[in-house]
Amino acid sequence: MIRLAVRVPRDSCELVLAELIDLAPSGIEERDVPENADLVEYAVYGSAGELPDLGAAAAHVAGIPVDVFTEEIADDWHERWRDFHKPITIGGRLHVRPPWLEAQEGVTDLVIDPGMAFGTGAHETTQLCLEFLLDARAEGAMLDLGCGSGVLAIAAAQRGFGPCVALDFDPASVEATELNAVANGVEVKAGKFDLMRAEAIPSAPTVAANILRPVLLQIAETGFTPEPPRTLILSGLLRHEADEVAAAYERHGLRETGRRELGDWAALLLERA
Repeated sequence: MIRLAVRVPRDSCELVLAELIDLAPSGIEERDVPENADLVEYAVYGSAGELPDLGAAAAHVAGIPVDVFTEEIADDWHERWRDFHKPITIGGRLHVRPPWLEAQEGVTDLVIDPGMAFGTGAHETTQLCLEFLLDARAEGAMLDLGCGSGVLAIAAAQRGFGPCVALDFDPASVEATELNAVANGVEVKAGKFDLMRAEAIPSAPTVAANILRPVLLQIAETGFTPEPPRTLILSGLLRHEADEVAAAYERHGLRETGRRELGDWAALLLERA
């Protein structure tokens, strides 16, 4: 089995990811680069001859320069891969776990099957979003922009928000969200939506977006329809990016009322006056 990975500047990663998904629609693995927080690593797996040809070790994807790495991995990688996905407990109230691990007594159980390309909620940015979501008033509709495996939308549905809608430009994310919602016995409507190319961004009383800085700034530039959310939870931000993103939403009447940080990451709570 071969693992082919590219490392790309974080501020250009959405353009590269869109191109890679066209080349490898079965799924893309995303990892942080521990030695450089300004880079993101995307990887695909396959047998020799099955993977997209990205050329030399220094290549371009979607016009963006990337570093390409190829390595052989053990045939049991799909079993060892499970070791990377750990359960987390948020605020002593919500336990998020992959399906092969046991539930925890006394807290809400949220089961997320990550497939080969989706997180289970353990990333710091997801944890921060869940903390804000657990503290939010559970009433009215909730919208998850850039839903990934559906963690935020499913957690919202478990809390009593409704209807809950999850959007992502990756069809595999839409499918994973639908399957995970069924596994948790909640209703989430998932659909494909390209936030970077939309003429208007859909809204709801509560909106969560755990996406990287360039997409969050694009959402602020495009604007919501028919009106901005009452409560907006944003993450996917490095600490030093939070002030810029918070300021971008002020034009929509959304003011920062909370900020949480974990590791190198930050999340914002914005509310409409």
